[in-house]
Amino acid sequence: MVAQMDQNPTPEQAQALAEARERLAETPANVVVANHVVGLYELAAIHLGANPPRLSEAQLAIDALAAIVDTLGARLGDDYATFKDALANIRIVYVKLTSETS
Repeated sequence: MVAQMDQNPTPEQAQALAEARERLAETPANVVVANHVVGLYELAAIHLGANPPRLSEAQLAIDALAAIVDTLGARLGDDYATFKDALANIRIVYVKLTSETS
């Protein structure tokens, strides 16, 4: 479950949040989305690397990764080809592990 933000932040917390939002607003969206793509890939890899592999958790991360990569395509910028290859590779690992545990 996602933690609920404090309804009454201190002035320092409010200032820090405002500064973080300002920095985020100055960052190109494709850079922020790319960071999430990398995070989803790493999440899938962590679940696949667990002993035993947590296949359903990995599948969710892989599906989320695919939703972004397949839907946005070249809009992801110069990293699109790398993300597409990474998605293909993590899918191969998932299929291999799924067949080994069947």
